[in-house]
Amino acid sequence: MNISPLNIVLFTVVGLLGVGLYGLLITRNLIKIVLVLQILVKSAILALVLAGKVGGNLGLGQSLAVTVIVADTVVAVVGLALAVQVRRRFGTLDVLQISTLRG
Repeated sequence: MNISPLNIVLFTVVGLLGVGLYGLLITRNLIKIVLVLQILVKSAILALVLAGKVGGNLGLGQSLAVTVIVADTVVAVVGLALAVQVRRRFGTLDVLQISTLRG
């Protein structure tokens, strides 16, 4: 069986996507949720670069990947800042406990 580098990247994308979705389903901590979302975005970045390579326009895939990295960094920083504020205000990062709070 001949495995090409494109197949390896495709398997990596699917693996990262699976790990990210599994982590999103089992975790309840806000900071861990932000980290798992980072894993999901990394799989999307790899998929963009792979699509650019397969489509014959690697530059477009790479530029889209850089755009996603910049936007993802902003989202991660805001998400972590919100998690810190939630921890300061409510004393917990557990999503189930936070969702039952009123106020």
